[in-house]
Amino acid sequence: MFRAALLFKKLIPQGSWMQQLVVVLAGSLVVVAAFADITGFDQDPTGAMPASWTCGVTGRGTPKWAVEPDSTAPSKPNVLKQSGQGTFPWCARRDVSLTDGFVEVKFKPVEGKEDRAGGIVWRFKDGDNYYIARANALEGNVSVYHTTRGNRHTIKYVDAPVAPNQWHTLRAEFAGTHIKIMLDGKQYIDLEDEHISGAGAVGVWTKADSVTAFDDFSWGGK
Repeated sequence: MFRAALLFKKLIPQGSWMQQLVVVLAGSLVVVAAFADITGFDQDPTGAMPASWTCGVTGRGTPKWAVEPDSTAPSKPNVLKQSGQGTFPWCARRDVSLTDGFVEVKFKPVEGKEDRAGGIVWRFKDGDNYYIARANALEGNVSVYHTTRGNRHTIKYVDAPVAPNQWHTLRAEFAGTHIKIMLDGKQYIDLEDEHISGAGAVGVWTKADSVTAFDDFSWGGK
């Protein structure tokens, strides 16, 4: 469809309103193709975990994942919020299986004395094996890790501005061993890592006592 739109554009007089309209429509097709699916939690009942999600913790603790109303949500009215505590709380879309693609979420780090962060996971096999990208408001950095057999291992972290109590967008793109991590539209990490391969679920993640809200969770495959 995108190629057809560009071909049609060539047949229209340069600078005409019809050509401008085709350019806008072609750009819209690119956006639609880039985002395979998105969840805003607005159709889920509040006070419970969202449908099609499985939540738990790597390590120990009592995480509390629930859909809640939030007047500051990027897409009102609801968000997914983690307000309990645990070593590494996670919540994953177990009905999604991606090998290569992207995962993105808007998150707001609300509270936390030990940690105040939001993260995304991909190639999630189970609660002990997956990749993580995290943005931390207390440390002011963006990190990427792999969790293998329940142990988290740092791959890389870089300094980045992560303001508390504000919404940010965290995105990971992955293909084969190639991983790119973006925060608020800026790329901070670009590397190769081969610790976890094959298809897995996608989801969101926090650490320790982080109270974090999530919205507009999206993913897509290649």
